[in-house]
Amino acid sequence: MALREWWAQFIVPAVKIWEKVIPIAWLREAVETLGWALVLALLLRTFVIQAFWIPSGSMLPTLLEGDRVLVCKFEYLIRSPRRGDIFVFKYPMDTKVDYVKRLIALPGDKFEIRQGVVWINDKEVTEPYVKFHDTYTLPAVRVPEKSYVALGDNRPNSADSRFWGYVPEENIRGPVILRYWPLNRLGLVK
Repeated sequence: MALREWWAQFIVPAVKIWEKVIPIAWLREAVETLGWALVLALLLRTFVIQAFWIPSGSMLPTLLEGDRVLVCKFEYLIRSPRRGDIFVFKYPMDTKVDYVKRLIALPGDKFEIRQGVVWINDKEVTEPYVKFHDTYTLPAVRVPEKSYVALGDNRPNSADSRFWGYVPEENIRGPVILRYWPLNRLGLVK
């Protein structure tokens, strides 16, 4: 009974006021549709999926400058990040800026670079996606808990974990799942 009373006290009068404010039915329905579409779009962008633009060549040849990608914001709630994932995160030095890189090392991993070759837990990592190599060397470090190492595929032209450190877990937005622009490169990103 309480629900009927609540409905009669609040909803019915609100509907009558709404009908008086916009008396033309089709216009009222258009405004309602646009309102619900806006609410749905904001919910999707906040919790489900978000579009990002690739501003630099740090991920060449996997992602080109100007590509547009979609990021699944809830996937890392279902599963843990994996080595090799291309993901978006808030830049640790300025959290207003988003970066796109490849996840290379996980929490607890021993990570090092010898003459441009990545080693994880004393094993050389095969990286077929890296077409542009450098000769950078980084002594072995243990990746802290709740932190990750992110490197660009275009190593000579990538500002990444080699220079500014680890990506904190709370900065991760999610994995890149789809390139939707340009249309001739539409597809899943690996």
